[in-house]
Amino acid sequence: MPASRFLDHVADAARTSRTVLRSGVLRPERPDRLWHAAQALHRWGAGTAALFAMGAARFGDDHALIDERGPVSFRDLDARADAVARGLIETGVNAGDTVAILCRNHRYFFEITGALAKIGANALYLNTGLAAPQIDVIMQRERAVLIVHDEEFGPVVGTAGVEPRLLAWIERPDADRAIRTLDELAARHADGPPLERPAHAGRTIIMTSGTTGPPKGAFVAGTPHVGPAIALLERLPYRSRETMVIAAPCFHAWGFANANTSLLLGDTMVLERRFDPEQSLALIARHRAEVFVAVPVMLMRMIELPAGVRGRYDTSSLRFVPLSGSALPGDLATRFMDAFGDVIYNLYGSTEVGSVSVATPADLRVAPTTAGRPPRGTLIRLLDDDGRDVPEGTNGRIFVRGPLAFSGYTDGGSKAIVDGYMHTGDTGHVDHNGLLFVDGRDDEMIVSGGENVFPHEVEDVIARHPDVVEAAVVGVPDADFGARLKAFVVAREGTKLDAEAVRDYVRANLARFKVPRDVEFVDELPRNGTGKVMRGELEQR
Repeated sequence: MPASRFLDHVADAARTSRTVLRSGVLRPERPDRLWHAAQALHRWGAGTAALFAMGAARFGDDHALIDERGPVSFRDLDARADAVARGLIETGVNAGDTVAILCRNHRYFFEITGALAKIGANALYLNTGLAAPQIDVIMQRERAVLIVHDEEFGPVVGTAGVEPRLLAWIERPDADRAIRTLDELAARHADGPPLERPAHAGRTIIMTSGTTGPPKGAFVAGTPHVGPAIALLERLPYRSRETMVIAAPCFHAWGFANANTSLLLGDTMVLERRFDPEQSLALIARHRAEVFVAVPVMLMRMIELPAGVRGRYDTSSLRFVPLSGSALPGDLATRFMDAFGDVIYNLYGSTEVGSVSVATPADLRVAPTTAGRPPRGTLIRLLDDDGRDVPEGTNGRIFVRGPLAFSGYTDGGSKAIVDGYMHTGDTGHVDHNGLLFVDGRDDEMIVSGGENVFPHEVEDVIARHPDVVEAAVVGVPDADFGARLKAFVVAREGTKLDAEAVRDYVRANLARFKVPRDVEFVDELPRNGTGKVMRGELEQR
């Protein structure tokens, strides 16, 4: 081996060791716990089922999660997953079957997740904002044999005509109901023979956001990949045995990834069924949480709370706010960090390509909208329409080669690939500091009078206006220009902002052809369950 390669290997090993020790992924354990954890890994393999069994072995009676009904230990969570798994087998769910999950963040989400992993069934996570026709189409397309849903979604599931079904979270446990619950299933099968490891691991299916079209199912890697995880831990300061408030929905790849990280590290998840900005502050303060997992719109709602309300809660324990799911608008990052400290780490990625880049607090202080830099082992190229690399500072389509790309959509499709690099569906540019900026979705570019406009750039400028909370820009048909820009603006309460003031502000900061001709003021922007703006709805107004 050449000396240079040997030195690279030594340097990589040293970085990995520092990261593992700092995060606590490996830590001193009692010999009996290490033995039982090794047995669990040998029995279940390196997959989701092992996270539950190893958590029980390593962390025992420590709290795995806390929801509105109280704490659940690692040991009890694993036992409940086993009981539900035995119940599912009795109901006819087999290895390789697909089961849909329509649940908010709570204990039952994880019970059914662990149970499906232990019998080798596929877990299909549905967005809680889906309408009945969408649920019907997805259930048929994915050939799901069962749906597990919270009681609140009973009407929409009933309208979709989906059967059979099981109830997860129920509002009144003592009420009579015709549909069986996970509690009943687990109680009936609490005692039973040990589960056998399935011949093939089940698959995790996450639905894409569907902001501009129907959501699609994407297969996500179900087995943890040590190398990529360590590379991310170098940029994202997760720590073992901390408390993590998860406000981001766990049915989405971002919330799901953080939940798995929590189980791996032995953290305690504090779960919110419904996000409320003041409630999030209260949970951070009450549990002295070090980590708050969110999507950008949640931080926007928190920072918009009056200073007096924010001041009621001691959030000094907070040291790390991992974000993903959508672009950071305007100066949100710096406004939040001015109030809560330099705690934001913004991850850019997608269900399809995995993690692309991470912006640290230092990066965001320099450039509040940057997507940061790729972790070790991930490569990025910006290509033009002919597949050629674009110069520094020039907009191009973002292609990524990394270890966590998905294995395709459930309908057999995939993303465009060039020389082993997969297209994210976004366009962006890299500045002279090597920081990546996402300019917008490839299919959201607006051609107005022959000029190319990416809505995100205009939205950022409008969002920086002192009288604006947030904004979205879309293209609408125009007889003369082909398309023209229309801005939807949420103004701060009590201000007298008008359309001409918005146009003047954009005109002072951007080229003339980027000034929206139409400005409509709205009370709020339509968003899906992960906080992304539903542009399709705005385009139809």
